[in-house]
Amino acid sequence: MAIKARYFFPLLFALLLAARLCHLDILWAEEGLPLAAAEQMARGKALYLDIWFDKPPLVAATYLLWGGRDGFPLRLAGVLYALLACWIAWLFAQDLSRNRAKRAPRAAWIHSVHPLNGGAGNAPFALRGRREAFWAAGLMAFYLVFDIPSAVTPLAADMLMLVPHVAAVWLAWRGRTFWSGVVAGLAFLFNAKGLFVLASCAVWNLRAMPLLLCGFAVPNALAAAWLWSEGALAAYWEQVWTWGRVYASVTFLEHPAANGLLRTANWLGFHAAPAIAAVWFWLRDAKADRIRWIAWCAISFGAVAAGWRFFPRYYLQLLPLAVVAGTRGFALLDRRRAWALAGLLAIPFARFGPRYALLARDVLEGVPPKWVDVAMDQDSRKTAGLIRKMSRGGDTLFVWGFRPELYCYTWLPAASRYLDSQPLTGVPADRHLTQSRPVESEATRARRAELAHTHPRFIVDGLGGFNPALAMGAYPDLQSWLAGYREAGRTGLTRIYERLPDAP
Repeated sequence: MAIKARYFFPLLFALLLAARLCHLDILWAEEGLPLAAAEQMARGKALYLDIWFDKPPLVAATYLLWGGRDGFPLRLAGVLYALLACWIAWLFAQDLSRNRAKRAPRAAWIHSVHPLNGGAGNAPFALRGRREAFWAAGLMAFYLVFDIPSAVTPLAADMLMLVPHVAAVWLAWRGRTFWSGVVAGLAFLFNAKGLFVLASCAVWNLRAMPLLLCGFAVPNALAAAWLWSEGALAAYWEQVWTWGRVYASVTFLEHPAANGLLRTANWLGFHAAPAIAAVWFWLRDAKADRIRWIAWCAISFGAVAAGWRFFPRYYLQLLPLAVVAGTRGFALLDRRRAWALAGLLAIPFARFGPRYALLARDVLEGVPPKWVDVAMDQDSRKTAGLIRKMSRGGDTLFVWGFRPELYCYTWLPAASRYLDSQPLTGVPADRHLTQSRPVESEATRARRAELAHTHPRFIVDGLGGFNPALAMGAYPDLQSWLAGYREAGRTGLTRIYERLPDAP
């Protein structure tokens, strides 16, 4: 088994690397903003003071680890992060297996492996050392590849919370309450839904809640002290919490409950194998702490449903539970039934596997991906190419719309602290291509007045062509500012404006 383990993780690394390299020339919307923020931070700008950023600080700080660059460094970081998630799932499943083996009666073990009873071939998987750990790590890697690409590929806030989520619950299950709280605190610094991770940890150690909260407070106190020393604590509160509360309070969906049911059914269909195995675990293992496992499930689904949006990336909150509990369920099945249930993995493989083949072909041939899902990213690359031909040293850029990847593609510093137009229009990016009703209006006028005092060499309008009601010219307080610019180029989805030489 040790020899197999020696080669197992290199195989997972190869699988994850091959999948991520298929996205080498793609930048997903959820990773564009933290990448652009990290690049501006690398230029010496302060997060929340010089950069409007509506995510917790560790999201942007993580991207600084590879200099805020896209391409291969970004994709390699995604591979290593996914591999870390697989390793922690391995440790969690291995501990669960050992714990059950200690509690299993010796007579039952002898009966299950006795040659007259079919030998080890019909024994439950839990009686075979680290087999469960292989299943857990393998399932985690599988679903970090064969799932909706925009959810599992970007190192966005929901993905970055995956590792501390599974690690925090694992530590809580082991009784390491303080350290469980510390890791849950790190999850909170990646995503506000880290509070649900904290609640999941509390399920396993209710009596030690004060110790858990002390651990949770440590990384958050350090982060608050850092922000206070930078003079950014008030700005952090405004951008992450005030804006986040306003954003989460209003959904753009007309029928959110029906949408949630449909997307949850789709997720269960693609994750049928571990989901059915998890139910089998809850039904068959009498000593499984069923209430705690079901509570973890309910809390995690509450995080998915919060805000009534049900984006695919939100379901990453359920992945640790599905993998760990599903692995336990596989362990309680005999070999034949376990492999039959594993056959349901063919559903996500058949759905998402062909796309990787098409993307790999495009990468090898050096052609842009022919995929409607990345049409806006491809347009941003064309736009950046035009700007780079016109730009010179000292130029700055402002982007209207949610196209922060343009800062990465043009290599230009931001002229304003606003890397997109959400705080300027009050219309979140999840709806501003088709809707124009703002979730706030008073603060946006003050921010637009602040924008009008900047003088970028280039302005890119990536929103007006989709939604004329949110075009820059539709705001009277920006019209005199825009009078100092002329159209210098356009692509299929964007317009480029250049500042006039005699502009005031």
